[in-house]
Amino acid sequence: MTSSLTAVLSGTGKTGQRVVARLTALGAPVRSGSRAGTPRFDWADESTWPAALEDVSAAYLAYHPDMAAPGAAEAVGALSKIAADRGVEQLVLLSGRGEEDGWATEQAVRDSGLAWTILRSSWFSQNFSESFMLDSVLAGELVLPTGAVTEPFVDADDLADAAVAALTRPEHEGRTYELTGPRLLTFGDAVEEIAHASHRQISYVPVSTREFAAGLAEQAVPPDLVEFLTHLFTKVLDGRNSHLTGDLEQILGRPPRDFHDYATATAATGVWAAGA
Repeated sequence: MTSSLTAVLSGTGKTGQRVVARLTALGAPVRSGSRAGTPRFDWADESTWPAALEDVSAAYLAYHPDMAAPGAAEAVGALSKIAADRGVEQLVLLSGRGEEDGWATEQAVRDSGLAWTILRSSWFSQNFSESFMLDSVLAGELVLPTGAVTEPFVDADDLADAAVAALTRPEHEGRTYELTGPRLLTFGDAVEEIAHASHRQISYVPVSTREFAAGLAEQAVPPDLVEFLTHLFTKVLDGRNSHLTGDLEQILGRPPRDFHDYATATAATGVWAAGA
């Protein structure tokens, strides 16, 4: 290998920061690519990509805002070409399970000519504590158009462990994995788990897609984000992912973390406490 340096793009995101921490703990050289990093990296500014990939042997790609978003395949394809030109040897892509609109982004990585691994992840447990759903949990009411659809929530720490395994062990090259947690839950089930763990009254309110979109608009959410979230909750969460795989356990060599354990540990941090 020309270099042992791994670039994590984006290195301050939900999974990226965890991958950076794990590689650092292993003593592996790592570059955290972000708008505040040195060199600077911004998915929206192609001029920042070459420097972020200089002297790098492997890269973890977590495209922002989402690998199924318009323009994602073109951006990842362009970055993959720059990576190949800079001597990068391996790409590991964070993908979404059941996101057909993101398959072109995956193919851009497969077509790069580099060693590759695709990690198709289920919905992150941490979306309830580190993302846009946190405010709703704190408000005591989560309004979503997901009905009784079940999802095998994945812990972001498990995903990061899988990513590091893919970046450091050759047996994962050329593999596309579908990562699930160990149990299927509805969003209502997940809210109940959080309420019990945090000793709070939190309700899950199922609504129609139209009501969901209207509610977002009333909150002054930008129209493009309303469209994206509506797509995410209605197309991907339509039951297509309501089954488990053993891929994550295969990679980790242990069972994946259960949502109950996530909820218990997260509640202990106080992030869901009243007035937090």
